[in-house]
Parts: sequence; structure tokens; C-alpha cells
Amino acid sequence: MIIVLFLSAAFGPLIHRVDPASIDEMLVGMPEPPTKGHLLGTDAQGRDMLARIFAGARISLAVGVVSCFINLVIGVGFGVIAGWCNSSSSAWIRLIDTMMMRLVDILYSIPLLLVVILLQLFVKQYLDALMGGRQNVPLLLSPDLISIYLALGVTNWLTMARLARGEVINQARMDYVMAARSIGQSNHRILIQQILPNCTGPLAVAATLAIPEAIFIESFLGFVGLGVSAPQASWGTMANDGLTYMYSTPHQLIFPAIAISITMLAFNLFGDGLRDAVDPSSR
Repeated sequence: MIIVLFLSAAFGPLIHRVDPASIDEMLVGMPEPPTKGHLLGTDAQGRDMLARIFAGARISLAVGVVSCFINLVIGVGFGVIAGWCNSSSSAWIRLIDTMMMRLVDILYSIPLLLVVILLQLFVKQYLDALMGGRQNVPLLLSPDLISIYLALGVTNWLTMARLARGEVINQARMDYVMAARSIGQSNHRILIQQILPNCTGPLAVAATLAIPEAIFIESFLGFVGLGVSAPQASWGTMANDGLTYMYSTPHQLIFPAIAISITMLAFNLFGDGLRDAVDPSSR
């Protein structure tokens, strides 16, 4: 399912060569149900739904992958440092862990929507001026999506940091770490060569499960009007547009909702399977 999603996002617009933002003047105000000419029908603006589903897949998967990368870089780095400081015998070094985790607690108290709204108001305008207009940059690097990347980067790495810290603390208490210290290995070498490889499984599972969460957040932001700007296609904005015609032409709401559901289901199933695969107790 995940392979099909990525192939659809990558090659769908190349096979179905229809501009997702092009408006058919003959169909404006009269959404067309699925037909041979438009396999998934059209929306209220006469735009092809299949082309917009493909375009929305690119946005959703880009947000999920970039969010996952940010989680791994910032969250794992921050959590590993905090966890290693916690396992130190020095009270001053353990104080660093306490201060770092209090910072995480403070950032946890900041609502995601507030961060996104502030970024939409300030950062997006600055990026618009810096890039010289949206028509000069690819969609995936547009100010709208960069502001969402930053919003997820500021808030979503916190859970990964806590998980990484807990895993490092647990591994630092294992006998193999004591054995490595007894033969004179340095703390840096123990952390890089011994502890981090044993933390890879749980962190990989958490990163995989963070992808559907980021996709859902992006769709939710688009649904409430804080995502990408029209006429760009996003599954959340498409679902919002379909609410008006939910009873007359429900395909406008059903197809983007199915796309969101299938994507989240696929990544959650993959994350559950990956968790079972890396868990020794399940074998």
C-alpha cells in the first residue's frame, strides 16, 4: 500500500496529465460525478478530482517524510544527549538532563495550532518576499508547506526526544555497558557503537508511526483553512470543499477522505509490523 502511494505521488501526474488547478468553465458550480472523462469526477470549480488527489498525495507524503526526518535529527539527538547525561555519575552532568527535559515540558505546553497560526502570519509572508513569489519555487518548497514543516519541526520532535532519552537510560544500565567500561572503552565509543545500535528498533518504529500523525495534522490544517493556499490541492482542503456538496455530489468528500484513511492505515499497519519485527519478546 505504501509503495502504491509513493508511486502514485511520483508518477500519477505524469500519467494523468491534467493540471489540478485548471478550471473547466463549463462545469463551474456543477460538480460532475465520476465519468469516463473524469474517473473521480470534478469539484465545484470544474477541476479534475483524480489530478487533485495525485497532487494532494505529493503534499501529504512530503509533509510526513520531512516531519519524520526532523523528528529523527532533532528529537533523537536531543534525547540521546539528555539520556546519556542522566546516566552519568556526576550530579552536575545529571543537572543538564533535568534542564533539557524541563525545556521539553515547556515546549509541550505550546499548542500546535498556535504555532502554525503564528508561522502563517509572519514566516510565510517573509518567505514570500524572500523567494520572489510562489510561482518561482516548486510546490513542495512553497512558503505554505515550509511553514508547516517548521511548525511540525518545532513541536513534533518532543515525543521522539523523550523516547530516545528513555531508551538510552535503559540501555546504559545493561550489563554489556558495564562490561565495555570494564575493558576501558571510552564513553563516546560506548554510546556510538554499543548503545545507539540497540536503540534503533524502537526509534525506527516511532519514526514510522509519526508519519501518519504528520499527514493527519497537515490534512486537518488544510481542512480548517491553515494549510496550502488555493488553488493548490490538499486532501484536507478538498474534504472541506466537499462539505458544501456532501448530499448532492458526495464524491468530493468521499475520495479525499478515503485517500487520507488509506494512507494513515498503511503507515500504521507498517509501524505495527515493524514493532513486532524488532521486538525480541514476540519471537
